[in-house]
Amino acid sequence: MYIVCCDLEGVLTPEVWINVAEKTGIPELRRTTRDEPDYPKLMRWRIRTLDEHGLKLHDIQNVISQIEPLPGAVELLEWVKEKTQLIVVSDTFIQFADPIMRQLGRPTLFCHSLIMDKTNRIIDFKMRQPDPKRRTVEALQGLKYQVVAIGDSYNDISMLKQAEEGILFRPPQNVIDEHPHFPVTQDYAEIKEILSRFIS
Repeated sequence: MYIVCCDLEGVLTPEVWINVAEKTGIPELRRTTRDEPDYPKLMRWRIRTLDEHGLKLHDIQNVISQIEPLPGAVELLEWVKEKTQLIVVSDTFIQFADPIMRQLGRPTLFCHSLIMDKTNRIIDFKMRQPDPKRRTVEALQGLKYQVVAIGDSYNDISMLKQAEEGILFRPPQNVIDEHPHFPVTQDYAEIKEILSRFIS
């Protein structure tokens, strides 16, 4: 039986941190996992940047509350869930996710958590486990599932490699150039076409 593991930002929703950068006027926060392969390094840098500008958790949550899924994302999830199970495997945080998950119909979400001080200032983060996306796929395979994984950035590559089938969705050219063996899709119809080989 196949199960689908899907990234969140860049695949189902716009990039949260790009929206934060635009709403706060802090262009440095536009940097994402499309640019930086080392996710913990990227997050530590983001937390320092937020601190330098006096931004707290509620400031980020206010931005996220205005984000809508990408056009067609809800329909894609509904189509997949009619055929098999789907897990959203993301490097977002549980404190960010609720408004987005609600709009997506609350699919199962595996993600991380933030650590705040008493003033709601983000001071650290706790990853669910090392290399969490790959290890999610590995655990599902241990339960005798086969996995199709969908992602767009550097932090998805180990998940796509571990899966029986990996799909890139609208990735930046640098990711395409470095990982040319993955099929590249530009719209949800193309994702459905590939998924239909496994879950129809």
